[in-house]
Amino acid sequence: MTGDDALAAVVRKPESEAAIAALRAEGVYDATRKVTEYSEKTVALPVTDPPAETAVLDVVEQVDPERRLPDLAAHLRERGWSDDEIERAPGSWAVVGSVVLATFPADCPDRRAVGEALLDLHGEADTVVAREGISGEHREPSVSVVAGAGDTETVHTEHGTRYALDFSTVMFSPGNKAERARMGEVVESGERVFDMFAGIGYFTLPMARAGAAVTAVERNPGAFRYLAENAMLNDVADRVSAFRADCRDVDVDPPADRVVMGYYEAHEYLDSALAALAPGGTIHMHEATPEDLLWDRPVSRLRAAAADRDREVAVLDRRKVKSHSEGVWHVVVDATVE
Repeated sequence: MTGDDALAAVVRKPESEAAIAALRAEGVYDATRKVTEYSEKTVALPVTDPPAETAVLDVVEQVDPERRLPDLAAHLRERGWSDDEIERAPGSWAVVGSVVLATFPADCPDRRAVGEALLDLHGEADTVVAREGISGEHREPSVSVVAGAGDTETVHTEHGTRYALDFSTVMFSPGNKAERARMGEVVESGERVFDMFAGIGYFTLPMARAGAAVTAVERNPGAFRYLAENAMLNDVADRVSAFRADCRDVDVDPPADRVVMGYYEAHEYLDSALAALAPGGTIHMHEATPEDLLWDRPVSRLRAAAADRDREVAVLDRRKVKSHSEGVWHVVVDATVE
């Protein structure tokens, strides 16, 4: 390699997000250069050395590679934005598969310009969508395409788990990444798990990949379709029993060793959760809790529901997942119930 030539690893577009993470972990990803399209179905990821641990299709030499501006502000300045205008651009966003998911302030000067800048910043993505809110019985998201190809369907990879989803029909919270990974670590092979609010398989998939047999329930038809698809995508369909139903109507027999309640209003379903949980089993109860009620409210709700069934609770862990809204936290309480 001489002059301005540089190396790039060629990967398939759907695998670019996971490949970038792997190349970063390997210490060979070059963040100073742009990700570029290599062919209709592949991209070239800039690397400092040929990867030894990350699977790629090829390693090629780039001539006169494009340098990458360091952040969104730099891209907007290049487009002539003032510091005041940049202050009104999104302060955070997430790349999920091939989609950039962003929340735009109401006074953002030009959402399309921001979207195009985000695509320049994240060459592995091809569409930018804006979150517009969540509504309806099935908590369906509202998003709008801001820039790019406009395809809201993608495949996102986290810690080896692949999630197919469509942002226009199902929810996905990038901020829950650590919790999704953690569930794949705490479960043991052979455990029976009841995932009461499975969605597209947020927790079901990492647990099934770890060897658990999961009864996964989801009533949203769009999310349920992806739940079934993702079980096949991750080669765990034989360990996932998926039901499109209200979780209170599903009979879990034999009782589960572990119950996952990944819903902010999970306390309303505690009676059904405890009915499905084997003696000595573990429960993971999620809740949106105001700061001044941590940790009394979620723990007292769990203890009260258990007492109604003459059962005792031993709290194993309490943790904040992320901020839910101002002054309110998304939290999880882990406990065994005798």
